[in-house]
Amino acid sequence: LLFPSTESFNWMVADNRPMTSELIFAGLGLSGVDGMTVQALNALKSCDKIYAEFYTSSLLDADVKDLEKALGKGIEVVYRWQVEESEEIIADAKRMRVGFVTAGDTMLATTHVDLRIQAAEEGIPVRIFHGISIFGACPTSLGLQPYKFGRTVTLPFLEEDYQPKSPYDHIMENKRRGLHTMVLLDIRADELMYMTAHQALEWLLEGEKRWGEGLITDRTLICAVSQVGSPNEKLFAGYPEEMMKADLGTPLHTLVIPGDLHFMESFALVRFAGAPDDIIEDE
Repeated sequence: LLFPSTESFNWMVADNRPMTSELIFAGLGLSGVDGMTVQALNALKSCDKIYAEFYTSSLLDADVKDLEKALGKGIEVVYRWQVEESEEIIADAKRMRVGFVTAGDTMLATTHVDLRIQAAEEGIPVRIFHGISIFGACPTSLGLQPYKFGRTVTLPFLEEDYQPKSPYDHIMENKRRGLHTMVLLDIRADELMYMTAHQALEWLLEGEKRWGEGLITDRTLICAVSQVGSPNEKLFAGYPEEMMKADLGTPLHTLVIPGDLHFMESFALVRFAGAPDDIIEDE
């Protein structure tokens, strides 16, 4: 770690800018540098150092340089393992005001919650500025009721010798209970790999071949959102064969496997996401 020299320390005191110990978590929202709240923007501008982690999710329509320009500060991008294993962020927050930013909301990943716990154990003051996340934006864009969602599932990239059954089981359990399932898709940011909705459907179809419990049939309604929250947002709802042919745009993608639909949800999927009219039951 690099600590300030005696000269720089004296300069800070002389300029009436003593360092303040603090860790600020700020969610950037889903798209663009203007997706964060005004409170978050002002808080980050007051930071002495800012870290950013984009492994758990990526910010659409903006890069680090755009963010640096908006904040007027440099940003150090870290990988997830650095947040989990390195002590640098906490060490810095002991002696200065440190910002930690992610796309979406910072408190939705256990890695970031752990960082907050470390700060609490070290007596470092913490402030949190929440951001719009996929957990709210995906259901509401589709017109689905958030309280009708069950356990969220994440699909890992399909590999020849690795396809865990647990995602299939969790979606099936939600379906049996009549609940919707949000399916998050694997990200390997360091390799610039982002699972697409088509790859996710292939994962589910392969799982159906292996386990054959009736989760995915020709008449299973599947929803997909692309770049939700951005000007390029795309919504889709339809059956597997239709989805495979659909242009869903570039990632980030998210799937939803609906459970029992309220009639208002059915109308919303038809009107907003192009779902087939036959999902609307005759009144």
